[in-house]
Amino acid sequence: MKVNKRSIAAFGAIAAVSALTLVGCASGGDSNSGDDGESAGEITVWVDADRAAVLEDAAKDFTADTGVKVKLVQKEFGEIRDQFVQQVPTGKGPDIAVGAHDWLGTLVTNGVVAPVELGDAASDYEKVAIDAWSYDGKVYGVPYAIENIALLRNTDLAPEAPTSYDDMIAKGTAAGTEYKFLVGLDPEAADPYHLYPFQTSFGAPVFGTNADGSYNADDLQIGNEGGQAFATWLGSQGATGTGVFNSNISGDLARENFVAGKAPFFLTGPWNVPAAEEAGLNLAVDPIPSAGGQAAQPFAGVQGFFLSSESENSLAATEFLVNYIGSEEVQTALYEVGGRTPALTAAYDAAVAGDPITAGFGAVGAEAVPMPSIPEMGSVWEYWGVTETAIINGTGGSPVDLWNKMASDIQTAIQ
Repeated sequence: MKVNKRSIAAFGAIAAVSALTLVGCASGGDSNSGDDGESAGEITVWVDADRAAVLEDAAKDFTADTGVKVKLVQKEFGEIRDQFVQQVPTGKGPDIAVGAHDWLGTLVTNGVVAPVELGDAASDYEKVAIDAWSYDGKVYGVPYAIENIALLRNTDLAPEAPTSYDDMIAKGTAAGTEYKFLVGLDPEAADPYHLYPFQTSFGAPVFGTNADGSYNADDLQIGNEGGQAFATWLGSQGATGTGVFNSNISGDLARENFVAGKAPFFLTGPWNVPAAEEAGLNLAVDPIPSAGGQAAQPFAGVQGFFLSSESENSLAATEFLVNYIGSEEVQTALYEVGGRTPALTAAYDAAVAGDPITAGFGAVGAEAVPMPSIPEMGSVWEYWGVTETAIINGTGGSPVDLWNKMASDIQTAIQ
């Protein structure tokens, strides 16, 4: 394994324990101090099943190089955040855990994570990845994958990329398919995540930003004039307008219809590419076309590994994070098992050079904005989704009135 060993010498005094243990479990936790009195030579890492095999190899190398044992504990990804918050304050839990950057608001405010000192290595990562894993000016993890949506195009039905939303609809009409364009929506909560790029093209982010680019919870922007314009446009694309947006077409139905050749365009993420490729479709990945004249920026979700604030082996844990999980070989291996754009620039460059689909998602992701990780974002989702559904379906009032009420409700909930 290609590993940066610039700080391995710091481990000369650490006790050597050369075993590697992989524990498969779905719940429960492990004490940082362990039960065998050998805490000085061991770190515990919570990891999901998809990433376990990659980290097993990295852990073996780490143990061979430093003498520090790595215990890998498999967890269900969706359970990690809550279990981490519950167990770390009691003195239990791992030294390191895999997770998503938008957990940071919960993790930091609960005091269960510690900043990771990347030093010069921070410049080795894609900017959006470091921005996503930053909170209050500090980096709280080592990112490994960037995930975002883009426009997936069936090149047999639409040979050229659209230059705008209207151009996309025109090309969809010319294709003569059942649907001009597909995006999966929920009948109750629409899908603010997938519709956000269109919203940003009207100049209506959720929150404003501080000078350092972090989100400012005191500057709610979703209800600005751009948001009202987006609401009007969204209504025009719904049931009482063109009917392009249909809240009865779920994500699964959208995928099935696209795979069946019933639309030239599908707004989706890399998770739906395999089904389209298996169906023999010729694909391209394009930037999301603007509906409001400004750049259409989707959210970027960045996965990574974070450090417990209660780790009794933070030096060893940081070494494993920065120089092993952060190595090009490990980041490339994580890309190969997960299919998401690598966060490490060297691994990113190799991935996009070898795969035009990854390159397409990567290009869009480079211009994406991190999904807000501040706690106040939790007050946004519920009102946001149900309001979009009402606007798309033409129920409950005018689009602007519905949007203004949503913004007011969100502001009240935040306060």
